Amino acid sequence: MAKILVIDDERSIRNTLKEVLEYEDNQVEVAEDGMQGIELFSSGRFDLVLCDIKMPKMDGIEVLERLLQISPEVSVVMISGHGTIDTAVEAIKKGAFDFIQKPLDLNRLLITIRNAMDRTHLTVETKILKRKVSKTFDIVGQSEPILRVLEMIDKVAPTEARVLVTGKNGTGKELVARWLHEKSPRAAAPFVEVNCAAIPSELIESELFGHEKGSFTSAYKDRRGKFEAANGGTLFLDEIGDMSLSAQAKVLRALQENKISRVGSDKEIKVDVRIIAATNKDLQKEISANNFREDLYHRLSVILIHVPSLNERLEDIPLLADHFISHICSEYGMAKKTITPAAIEELQKINWTGNIREFRNVLERLIILSGPTIDAAEVVSYAQPISRGSMNA
Repeated sequence: MAKILVIDDERSIRNTLKEVLEYEDNQVEVAEDGMQGIELFSSGRFDLVLCDIKMPKMDGIEVLERLLQISPEVSVVMISGHGTIDTAVEAIKKGAFDFIQKPLDLNRLLITIRNAMDRTHLTVETKILKRKVSKTFDIVGQSEPILRVLEMIDKVAPTEARVLVTGKNGTGKELVARWLHEKSPRAAAPFVEVNCAAIPSELIESELFGHEKGSFTSAYKDRRGKFEAANGGTLFLDEIGDMSLSAQAKVLRALQENKISRVGSDKEIKVDVRIIAATNKDLQKEISANNFREDLYHRLSVILIHVPSLNERLEDIPLLADHFISHICSEYGMAKKTITPAAIEELQKINWTGNIREFRNVLERLIILSGPTIDAAEVVSYAQPISRGSMNA
């Protein structure tokens, strides 16, 4: 059953639509003008709005704009007895789901409503899925070091500034990059990740900039690179300290000119990409060793964000444990397990060289091997059995 709002200054139209739609098991409210319609819409949740265009006090197009400001996902169907193609086009451009002329063809109206409701349900489901996905990328913690990172993200994300994220392996540098993208004006555009350490040096330029057919032995067809794939969005260059010097030179040029050239081509392609880079290396030392270009470093490090190791924020372990237990138990389709305060204390004694990545793996191991409650003895037995055994030897 859908909740539908009908806005029309003609009483006969309002009453007819109300009767027909209620017969189809919908809940219907009516308004005699745009102002009343907006008031009703603001005070309740509606799945669909049917709105006349020619009305006193407020034009239907203005009502449409106001409704979509209040609730961008709502479907609005415009109806009019004085419609023209220009009016219909304007309504669709402003965000209307459809435009129907009077006298109303009830069969077409019901089909349009059904399609509009399908679209509304898909929009809502997409938002729910996005929220579920975003939980996977949550930055969990209330310690001072992590709060500083979150504060930096909030300040920097809305800007176009390039960001260099530093920190040890497994600390969550990718999460910082993702949230910088999600909280930026580019959030609706692609977030493209390149792990520079995982790509052979002879292929990194092709991966970043693409290549033309025949430019090298295995180039069987034209291929666009990550810069083009991220156009309008964010390109995350993970482990940039492992990038070859020749690729660094091309990246520097792309940052300076906002243009790239595919391997095997002299044609320049304009790109609009925000760069976020990350590394676990000390790039100043890499510069001194002639492994990293100093000019590229200064281009990338407009903003520096350092992600603390887990050992630097042990007070976050209770929150992290609860977060991962909820998430992992949900993945396995099992009831959420509890963890004792003594078990938390044992987790806080461990030297987390693998940081958050290692911590999550340990929690997953404990969930699999422990009973309904994870206790201290199980942490001692299962968290790091090999290293602890070797320490006691």
